[in-house]
Amino acid sequence: MTFTPGNAVVVTDIAQFATYGRAFRKTGKRVVLVPLSTGIHAGHIALIRAAKSLLGSIVMVTFSGDEVPEDFAREGVDVVFHGAFNPPVRIRPQMDHLEDPEVISASITRTIAAINAANASDVVVGEKDFEELVALQQAVSALNMEVQLHSVPTIRATGGVAMSLRNDRVPDDMHDAALALSAALTAGAHVAERGVDKILETVRGVLEAGGVTPDYVEVRNLGFGPAPETGDARLLAAATFGPVRLIDSVGVPVGIGFKNMGEEPGA
Repeated sequence: MTFTPGNAVVVTDIAQFATYGRAFRKTGKRVVLVPLSTGIHAGHIALIRAAKSLLGSIVMVTFSGDEVPEDFAREGVDVVFHGAFNPPVRIRPQMDHLEDPEVISASITRTIAAINAANASDVVVGEKDFEELVALQQAVSALNMEVQLHSVPTIRATGGVAMSLRNDRVPDDMHDAALALSAALTAGAHVAERGVDKILETVRGVLEAGGVTPDYVEVRNLGFGPAPETGDARLLAAATFGPVRLIDSVGVPVGIGFKNMGEEPGA
């Protein structure tokens, strides 16, 4: 088995992928998994760079697209598993879902299968799919997995739209409307100190002005439970644009607000 660090060695056999992972762990190095799907954009590159930044890391990527992109070698990925993890079981987090629970379940099951195959010590995922991130963290904790989960803030395109493989499928005449989704969340975050009701009212108002009917607008705590009266939370929204459904979310300090953060008590 030959190996050149940072040369994006491609394997298609899960057993061989696992062999690499076990070998790396025996050297005492951190084995960092970046689970990807069928394509790559700037958000995925950010995940890889975050993985590379972990001290002493070996970076392993899973990718199920038709052809392995050259980006992996350019970014210094060590090993790429080119294929799909589709175990015949499902892990089902017990949470109040906004997205399709079957889709969430299938996705985190694939990720956990990849973590185990890679013998990963760390896994790096994005915050864009926040519900999936929380579900993965719950599963990792419940299964007592010895892996550390790292999240990377959402990377946004010009205009604020969250980077997604779905963006290219938004009809041309709906691009402006799609911009309203991220704009609405930003507006909602700016009134965070006024509480959940005002946040939701503001988001819905911006979306209505942009001609967008949301599939949902919600504020949840960081464990995906009910929104707190005061404290860190997540503002989430989804909307459909022609054949494409976009999701987005931002952090919101409910009852505190960004402009009040860092102030000393009594100041």
